[in-house]
Amino acid sequence: MATLTAAQRRQRDRQAYDAFLAACPARKVLDRISDKWVTLVLAALGDGPKRYSDLSRIIAGASQKMLTQTLRSLERDGLVGRTVTTAVPVRVDYELTELGHSLHAVVRQLKDWAESHIEEIEQARAAYDA
Repeated sequence: MATLTAAQRRQRDRQAYDAFLAACPARKVLDRISDKWVTLVLAALGDGPKRYSDLSRIIAGASQKMLTQTLRSLERDGLVGRTVTTAVPVRVDYELTELGHSLHAVVRQLKDWAESHIEEIEQARAAYDA
């Protein structure tokens, strides 16, 4: 077995992510995608590009500030692309990138699960609170 240099060991350790560790970069990703607004935006963009106003109508309760921040963070993470069409007025479309599409299936399942099990969860809450 070959001996690894310190630099090689650091590189190997960097590649072995463990989200249970506080310093793991994957934990930051989990923090991001577990946000309710992120989940809803990714689910809403799953069936194709949308304008900001479309997303605002689809995602009830999202303030303009929150929706803007969420879209910017998703764009920064490479999950959402933003296309500006120069016309009068300017048109801006948001859509999932290839990376975003790879996450969409998981997010959609999570959304569907929540919708189909909400009654059970509310019953459990009521029983617990009683």
